[in-house]
Amino acid sequence: MSDARTQILRRLAASAAGGVPCPRLEPRRFDWTPEEARERLGAMLEAVHAEVHQVGNDWPRVLAEQLSRAGARNLVYGAEGPASRALAAGWPEDGPRLVGFDRPIEEMREMLFEQADAGFTSCLAGIAETGSLVLWPTPAEPRLLSLVPPIHCVLLARDRIHSTLHALMVNQSWPERMPTNALLISGPSKSADIEQTLAYGVHGPKRLMVLIE
Repeated sequence: MSDARTQILRRLAASAAGGVPCPRLEPRRFDWTPEEARERLGAMLEAVHAEVHQVGNDWPRVLAEQLSRAGARNLVYGAEGPASRALAAGWPEDGPRLVGFDRPIEEMREMLFEQADAGFTSCLAGIAETGSLVLWPTPAEPRLLSLVPPIHCVLLARDRIHSTLHALMVNQSWPERMPTNALLISGPSKSADIEQTLAYGVHGPKRLMVLIE
């Protein structure tokens, strides 16, 4: 190791050993009613080109209708996911074909990357302040369902909408049980070139359908 590099590393180590005081920042708080939080979440999502639908127990039918209008031929979902039974039970016979993710990824790769038109996941929570959806991928609902198909469909229970990320972390006791792989989504995948021209679907789904039940 060169003398210059040794000196740099020593200075860095000495600086880290000294410690830097943690700033005292008060978390942002909003006194929104549940209805106000839901409306803001929907507005924020729509502002970034997500499609938001307020639904009831018939949400599988609503989703099937929206996917049919979008020209989707199939919907891939976690066969053991938290909403899988309700999805299959309420799915209309004339809706796009349901494909259960029930095999190892090696066996589902062709379907996901070459044939899937839409993917479905449940949702851990919604954040009204930023218009974000929080997903907690699991083996039953892997990240690929939300990242690979051109259309990502999400079911969010309205009682899971929180005003801020801090409120979510406190209400769900993240310090004691933090998700191992939390995924925050704010609208469809998008990117911009040097002229700031937005393109959707470059790095993921180009459409995001959110069902708030």
